[in-house]
Amino acid sequence: MTQPTRVALAYSGGLDTSVIIPWLKEQYGCQVVAVVADVGQGDDFDAVRTKARRSGADAVEVMDVRREFVTDYIFPALRADAIYEGRYLLGTSLARPLIARVQVEVALAEGCDALAHGCTGKGNDQVRFELAYQALAPHLMVIAPWREWTLGSREEEIEYARARGVPVPVTKETPYSMDQNLWHLSFESGILEDPWAEPPRGMHRLTVDPEDAPAAGAYVEIGFERGAPASVDGRSLDPVALVSALNRLAGAHGVGRVDIVENRLVGMKSRGVYETPAGTVLAEAHHHLETITLDRDTQHYKALVAPKYAELVYNGLWYSPLRRALDAFVTATQETVTGTVRVKLFKGAATVVGRRAPRSLYSHDLATFGRSTGYDQGDAAGFIRLFGLPAKVFAEINPELVRDLTPESGATVGEDGPRPAVQAPGRRSGPRP
Repeated sequence: MTQPTRVALAYSGGLDTSVIIPWLKEQYGCQVVAVVADVGQGDDFDAVRTKARRSGADAVEVMDVRREFVTDYIFPALRADAIYEGRYLLGTSLARPLIARVQVEVALAEGCDALAHGCTGKGNDQVRFELAYQALAPHLMVIAPWREWTLGSREEEIEYARARGVPVPVTKETPYSMDQNLWHLSFESGILEDPWAEPPRGMHRLTVDPEDAPAAGAYVEIGFERGAPASVDGRSLDPVALVSALNRLAGAHGVGRVDIVENRLVGMKSRGVYETPAGTVLAEAHHHLETITLDRDTQHYKALVAPKYAELVYNGLWYSPLRRALDAFVTATQETVTGTVRVKLFKGAATVVGRRAPRSLYSHDLATFGRSTGYDQGDAAGFIRLFGLPAKVFAEINPELVRDLTPESGATVGEDGPRPAVQAPGRRSGPRP
């Protein structure tokens, strides 16, 4: 195998990636460029730079890509209604392809011939990083230390780090693993590996316990332009500021917590607890706006596309041709998705209570149970006859295939006693009318 001379490492400042720096230098005798992508994790990046240098990094690059994260990754997934297995709003899944892209860009600019990441061999992230590498820079060598080294525990990593002068945090270790960005905060492993165990009280960081949320709910109005969030309560906001503001507001009312067991790409089931306050509100609001701005067929077909889009993102296929093709379809559907949605935040719930749009397809005159000038109820009879014609013809031609909906006894029992049996079409004892 070719020995790399300069490696770009996706660096977070945590124990794993800090240990990887000296390990790479010892294992391969190479230089290491630590690449940090700011996706809203809230770290002290001056401290991260210092730690990377003290760990042996030859260069450190910190890139602020928060706006790009929102506009080019989060909002496209939101417009697609992409929610993995109906619950997970893809916070980590959306961040990884961007972090990998930043890493590749730095690697090419710095003359690196290899890429490295700190993902374990059991998780989804190794796939997400490496599929992005293959799509963006397939000529660069990939190094995954967790699949190579002999360090098998946190304690061994700490001993390795201390022996090499790598700064090791002395704070008490949390009994679970966390990953944060602008879109969410995730918790997994440790005590959460027991799917019966309730998450410990006080674990959550972005949301208050719904039991402790304000006794009075709050209302917020979200404005969308072509499917993308654009304003909060009538005030236009920068995408990063918009997500940040909704994180604070929804989090204060306990909105955005989910506790799920998901199917990992690598084949196992994994329990994860997520906080996505802004995402929960925006996903609910966007869906409801589509109900009045998309025609029936488009809305229904888009609902078929959404799970596939989410699956592609979850599986690390952000840069795949299919994801890009689906994105073109989604973009076309969003041309009319402009309007405002009113959401009530109360004790952990985000409930849509109002929606309006300049191109709303909802017609009060058509929908009302009162007098209507745009709908002739008499037309329904002919429509039903024609709509049901295939079923009627099939039943007449194939009477033996039409199941009898009554019990074998030949009678059903209702509140007023036995009722006569209902015979299947083609099985009447008397003449047809």
